[in-house]
Amino acid sequence: MTARVEHLVTSGQFSLDGGTWDVDNNVWIVGDDHEAVVIDAAHDADAILAAVGDRRLTAVVCTHAHNDHVSAAPALAAATGAKIWLHPDDLPLWKLTHPDREPDAHLADGQVIEVAGTDLTVLHTPGHAPGAVCLYAPGLGVLFTGDTLFHGGPGATGRSYSHFPTIITSIRDRLLALPPETKVLTGHGDATTIGAEAPHLEEWIARGH
Repeated sequence: MTARVEHLVTSGQFSLDGGTWDVDNNVWIVGDDHEAVVIDAAHDADAILAAVGDRRLTAVVCTHAHNDHVSAAPALAAATGAKIWLHPDDLPLWKLTHPDREPDAHLADGQVIEVAGTDLTVLHTPGHAPGAVCLYAPGLGVLFTGDTLFHGGPGATGRSYSHFPTIITSIRDRLLALPPETKVLTGHGDATTIGAEAPHLEEWIARGH
């Protein structure tokens, strides 16, 4: 059976630098009828567990460690035995939310996570956060971008641990090199494609935010 992508939206709050905002997060589940991985365990472990059902959850992959993307990860891991994966450059952010629980394993650029016969290749794309990653599944024609690339532009870089020139470099060099038909599945909001976003790179640079 071919792996498929399932989508769940959970709601909660994002907090950083003394501010708190209400947010809706995209949670992505990749797998088949037998096993799955979760990309970004946001807000509601029970809702994610219900969506996973009786499948074996092998990994909880964090695209970055802002609290709204990792808040449910420890509870999800405790309930399923899945490993939490995070890029080590985001450990300072992780510890703001989970000071007493380390991730189980460190993501590395170029690493491949396999689930249900499908490869997810880790692309380190810093800028929104130092350890931000995207996950490219060429067999499915999709790219999970977390908060690095959205429908309409790059992720926010106005808060601690973020850097606008770095996110632009990540998008230009790592993401826009992918096939234009690649579907971009984001951490918040609507999907897009590489081809739809690529023409706007110079405009984003000119906007400088």
